[in-house]
Amino acid sequence: MKQGLRNLYNSIMAASMAHAKWDLEVSTNILQSRKKRWLLALMSVPILLGSLALAGDSLPGMIGGKEAYAPAFYTPFIFGVSILIGVCAGLITGCIGAGGGFIITPALMSAGIKGILAVGTDLFHIFAKAIMGTVIHKKLGNVSVPLAIYFLVGSLVGVTGGGVINRTLYEINPVLSDTFISVVYVVLLGFLGIYSLVDFIRLKNSGTEVGAHHGESPHGEQAASGKQGLPARLQAAKIPPLITFDQDLVPGGKRIPALFVAGSGAIVGFMAAIMGVGGGFITFPIFVYVLGVSSFTTVGTDILQIIFTAGYAAITQYAIYGFIFYTLAMGMLLGSLIGIQLGALTTKVVQGIYIRGFYATAIMAGFVNRLFALPGKLAEMKIISLSSSVSAVLTSIGNWTFFIVVGIFAFWVISKFFTNIKLLRGEA
Repeated sequence: MKQGLRNLYNSIMAASMAHAKWDLEVSTNILQSRKKRWLLALMSVPILLGSLALAGDSLPGMIGGKEAYAPAFYTPFIFGVSILIGVCAGLITGCIGAGGGFIITPALMSAGIKGILAVGTDLFHIFAKAIMGTVIHKKLGNVSVPLAIYFLVGSLVGVTGGGVINRTLYEINPVLSDTFISVVYVVLLGFLGIYSLVDFIRLKNSGTEVGAHHGESPHGEQAASGKQGLPARLQAAKIPPLITFDQDLVPGGKRIPALFVAGSGAIVGFMAAIMGVGGGFITFPIFVYVLGVSSFTTVGTDILQIIFTAGYAAITQYAIYGFIFYTLAMGMLLGSLIGIQLGALTTKVVQGIYIRGFYATAIMAGFVNRLFALPGKLAEMKIISLSSSVSAVLTSIGNWTFFIVVGIFAFWVISKFFTNIKLLRGEA
C-alpha cells in the first residue's frame, strides 16, 4: 500500500513536470512573438478600463453581481489579485519544473470567487494560453493517433459529466458547490503536500545535492518499471476494437482494447472538469500503471489531451453557462507569463533543495486554506453547528496562511532574480 502511494506520487509529479515543460515553452513562444505581445496589450486595455468603470457596489448581475451566473463581485483589486496569483503559479512552474496550477483554484476561492467560477476561469486560462502559444511540439510526434483519439473521446464524455455535476450542485446550493470543490482539493493537496514534505525532509537529511527538478524524470522512466500485473491483463483482453501502440519501442507494438483507453479518458476528463485543471496529473499514472503505455508515448498524449480537454471543458461546460471570469483569466495569463520566465531563470542561481522545500510548503498552505474553509461551509449548510464568528476566524487563518506562504515564496524568488541579475545576464 505504502509503495503504491509512493508510485502514485512519483507519477503525478512526473506528469506535472511534463506539463510544466510544455507551459514554459508556450510562455516563451508567446513572449518572443511581437504580434502576440501586441495582442496581449490590446486585450489588456479594455479589461483594465472596464475594471475601473465597473468598480463599486452597484454592478450588473452578469458582470460580478450575485444574480444570474456571475456570483462574485468584480473590482480592480480582484483583477490585481488574479495577476498576482498567475505570477505565483508561474514562479512555481518555472522554479520547480512542476505545475503550479494546483494552487490557482484555491487561491481564487480565497479571493472571494465562487468555486465553480474559479474552476471555469482556470480552465479557460489554460486553454487561452495553449491557443496563443502552442507550437508544433516535438513530443507530439510520440503520440499514437488511435490511442489519442479514443482517449479524447472518453475525455470529452468525462468532461461533460464533471461539468454537469458541478453545475447541478451549484443550482442546488452555491455553498454545496464550494464545499464539494474544497473537499476535492483538500484530499489532493493533502496527499501531494505530505509526500512533498516527506521527500524534501528525506533529501535534506541525506545531504543529497539535487536540482530544482529532482525526482522522477519528466518522462517517468522509473515509473515505467511497474508495467506488470494489471496492464498485462488489460492488454491480454481481446475486446474489439484493439489499438496498437508503442511500435517504435516493442517489435510489432502492444495492443489494448479501445474501451479501456476511452474509460481512462473519461476519468481524466471528469476530474479536469471538477477541479479546473488540465488533467495531466491523472493521465500519467493511468497510462503507465493501468494501461502499460510507455512513458515516451504518454508525455506526448498528455500534452495533447490537456489542450483539447481544457478547451472543451471551458467552452461547453462553463463559458456558455456564464461560469467564466474572462478578466480574471486574462490577469492570470499575464501574471503566469512573467512568473514562469522569472522562475525558470532563478533556478540557475539557487539550490534546488530550497526550491523544493518552498514547493512542498506552498502545497501544504493550499491544503490548510481549503481545510480551514470547510467548517464555515458546512455550518452554512446546517451540517454542523458553528458560530459565524468562529467560522470567519478559521477562514481568515486559512486565507492568511496561504497568501503569506505563497507571498514569501514569490518574494524570495523575485529577490534572488534581481540580486543575481548580472550573473544571469552573463550566462545569457
